[in-house]
Amino acid sequence: MADGFSTLFLMELLAGLLVTGVASGLLAGLLGVGGGIVIVPVLFLVLEILEFPPETAMHMAVATSLGTIVPTSLSSMRAHNKKGSLDWALFRRWGLFLALGAACGGFISRYLDGQALKGVFGVVALLVAINMGSPKKLKLADALPESKTAQRGMAGGIGLFSSLMGIGGGTLSVPVLSAFSFPIHRAVGTASAFGLVIALPAVLGFIWAGWGIEGRPPYSLGYLNLPAAAVIFPCTVLAAPWGAKFAHALPPEKLRFAFALFLALTSVKMLTSVFG
Repeated sequence: MADGFSTLFLMELLAGLLVTGVASGLLAGLLGVGGGIVIVPVLFLVLEILEFPPETAMHMAVATSLGTIVPTSLSSMRAHNKKGSLDWALFRRWGLFLALGAACGGFISRYLDGQALKGVFGVVALLVAINMGSPKKLKLADALPESKTAQRGMAGGIGLFSSLMGIGGGTLSVPVLSAFSFPIHRAVGTASAFGLVIALPAVLGFIWAGWGIEGRPPYSLGYLNLPAAAVIFPCTVLAAPWGAKFAHALPPEKLRFAFALFLALTSVKMLTSVFG
């Protein structure tokens, strides 16, 4: 036994983490989506199958996802910056408010139970799935609002909900920026930097929020389990090129629709468990 968990359970958890990392990397490479939107539902399902304590399962899934986003964002940020697709002016306008929103999410997580986190993920992920599966993309305006207050509010909201969902900046910021006619390549490139300023304060918040909580696996800092993040991250990095390779041989729109369907079904399952 280790902190209340049997050796068999820990071996099963390791296998589940390997599956989570590989699945996340494959889907990220196939679809060009951020790993967090894949890691959280897959890891949560793994923990649920293993009958992990439900009081902490969603918090652990979110925090572990955020932990993997920090190094991933650094690497992605450098790559996009070399290509000139990182809009530093937008990053300077939004960065502080993204970080503040993310920090608030980490702080709030201390007062939210697993059901509430599942509800947040379920609702927002369902909206993402609808947007991803829709053949016609949403357009709200020809440019971002001129109001600084409006832009700061948008950034803070993206940071807050990304933190509570365990995702980087791309899943929410790219659709929002695209809806305001922001060039897609610059939106994707800048979102890689958003991921860092969201994940770092958010994961620190989840570490604080989970400090001293019972029912966590060994070697956990708050809700962040270090071995889990250490297993998932390299598996994701290893499998992403495989997914990218497969993407060239498969119809991208059908793949995006299939993932949107998976995300929608996962969201509905979470919401059903919350409100059912």
